[in-house]
Amino acid sequence: MTDIYFEDLNVGDTFKSPGRTVTQADVVAFAGLSGDYMPLHTDIEYGKSTMYGEPIAHGLLGLSIASGLFTRTKLATGFVNTVMALLGLEWKFTGPIKFNDTIHVSVKVIDKRETSKPDRGIITLERSVINQRGETVQIGKTPVMIKRRTD
Repeated sequence: MTDIYFEDLNVGDTFKSPGRTVTQADVVAFAGLSGDYMPLHTDIEYGKSTMYGEPIAHGLLGLSIASGLFTRTKLATGFVNTVMALLGLEWKFTGPIKFNDTIHVSVKVIDKRETSKPDRGIITLERSVINQRGETVQIGKTPVMIKRRTD
C-alpha cells in the first residue's frame, strides 16, 4: 500500500470501487438496525403500488454501502496513514436502488486547496453511486483533510 498525500492528487483524478449487489436481506438488516420500517422498503405488496413498482432500498443504506465501497478504492487505501478528517457531506438521492441492483462508486477529485497549516490540505471529492445500468442513483461531495508532505 502506497500512502497518498495532498501533493499526489490533482483535480480531475478519478477512482472506481468494485461493485456490490444490494439484496433484500441488506434492506431487512438495515431496517432492523435503523428502526426505519417504512413500507416503501419493507413491504413487497406496498412496493408494487408505488411509482417504482417494487420496494426499494433505503437511501441511507445506499449511502452507507457507498461509504464502504469508497474504502475499497485505490484512493482510500492510500489514505490509511494520511487522512486526517472527513469535514462534511453534501448528498443527493437521484434515483432508486432496487433489490439486487449492483452498485459501485466513482470518485473524482473536484477541488484542492492548501490550508494555513503547512502539514495539511483539503481535497473535495465528488462521489457518484452508479448502478449496473449506468444510472447515477446518488451523488455527493465530501471535503477531506489530508496530510501534506513535510520533507
